[in-house]
Amino acid sequence: MEPRDLSMHSVYRAGRGVEEVARDLGLDPDELIKLSSNENSLGPSPKAVEAIRNVAEDVHYYPKSSHTDLIAELAEKWAVEDEQIWLANGGDGALDYLSRALLEPGQAVLVPDPDFTYHGMSAKYHHGTVETFDLSEADGFHQSPERVLDAYDGHRIVYLTSPHNPTGSEVTIDEVERIAEATDEQTLVVVDEAYEPFSERESKIDLVRERDDVALLHSFSKAYGLAGIRLGYAITPEEWGDAYARVNTPFAASEIACRAGLAALEDDTFLEETIETARWGREYIREHLDATTWESGGNFVLAEVGDAEAVAEACQREGVIVRDCTSFGLPEHIRITTGTRAETPRAVETINEVLADVRGDRP
Repeated sequence: MEPRDLSMHSVYRAGRGVEEVARDLGLDPDELIKLSSNENSLGPSPKAVEAIRNVAEDVHYYPKSSHTDLIAELAEKWAVEDEQIWLANGGDGALDYLSRALLEPGQAVLVPDPDFTYHGMSAKYHHGTVETFDLSEADGFHQSPERVLDAYDGHRIVYLTSPHNPTGSEVTIDEVERIAEATDEQTLVVVDEAYEPFSERESKIDLVRERDDVALLHSFSKAYGLAGIRLGYAITPEEWGDAYARVNTPFAASEIACRAGLAALEDDTFLEETIETARWGREYIREHLDATTWESGGNFVLAEVGDAEAVAEACQREGVIVRDCTSFGLPEHIRITTGTRAETPRAVETINEVLADVRGDRP
């Protein structure tokens, strides 16, 4: 007895955790700075933490009213109809819902290269195929309409990410609209806005309100610090309300997740501090790191360091965990998440010392 042939499927490689690295290297977990997974350096929303504690004795109930209430709050936040909010178990779950709703077996999606791997993985899980448009380091990894449309050939879904992971590049509303206008009427342009709160550009929500071929992805993992409870959503064209009911996994967003999400949406003070800290951190990294970096709209910075694997391993030994981007197809780059105002300077100093050793610059 064997599973079906899964050789075409990729393995998602998550950033290494603090406990894992500390155990492997014999270090104190409390002394490590983890800047490898784009998590919120300030922790979770305090209001969400309080909500999680308060709901603990009610988790024997299915999340019926909380699910409905959270959808209503998100619809009000984005000025769309309730039916346009596809609540899911993380942004990954929302990707799965879109694949279920759109893809017939063998239909293709178009994704950037490099890219967050789950965009393509979800299509493959749902018997679709994946093709790519290449991003160029020379033009700042820009997801330009020209690059997208040169590779486009009637794909069912075109994925953009703004800010893009792992490079931090962004697309404008006009660029997304140009792509949507130039693609077939049965092509959906999906803009992954998981990192949108950190950006100084506007969300592409107006295009969802105005068109029937653009959708957005959002997450509570980053700006609200709720990565561990897995809560995300898609914002889809208004005409698709019935589709969500037909592809939605029963109670995929848990009672704890829904209650935490509702509370987090009210935590404006925490959100403002998170955004301010991330924007400060990415500028600090770009200004003080002894390596080539790229402008980023996210809570992270991409840096060219030569041998990314060697640099990341050396940084770990010195107590700083960064993301080796080899798995993204960028073996000479690391991605550095912004830390707290105390962590970021210490991390940059450590990385600079490692780079000096690797380059032989230190006496």
